[in-house]
Amino acid sequence: MTSEELLATLAAVGHTQRLRVIAELAGGRVHVSELARRLGLSRPLLYMHLDRLEKAGIVTGRLELSDDGKAMKYFELAPFELHLTVETIIAAVREDDAIAAGKTTPASPPSTPSSTPSSSERPTT
Repeated sequence: MTSEELLATLAAVGHTQRLRVIAELAGGRVHVSELARRLGLSRPLLYMHLDRLEKAGIVTGRLELSDDGKAMKYFELAPFELHLTVETIIAAVREDDAIAAGKTTPASPPSTPSSTPSSSERPTT
């Protein structure tokens, strides 16, 4: 994970509304309109927050067709564990240095924002 990826993850969870989204999705997948109602947010504002969380690998969205043919967007939490240590920061800076020196290429965006992903743990509310 580079420092840019680390900062994107920290920025994604560094907002009260996004923490509320994570807490709400801890109960399972939710249709975006229902999520907006539960949180008292407009859908455009909710989509902005969901986009940040999705880019950080914290939530995933999936489009499904209803029985009457309507497109329905559902979101759910992706398995993640966020554990920040000095070692995590040092590793991110070293990865940046290696990329800058041409010794490695940037990795694809992480599937989970953690150096030790956990597929079974969900954040508690």
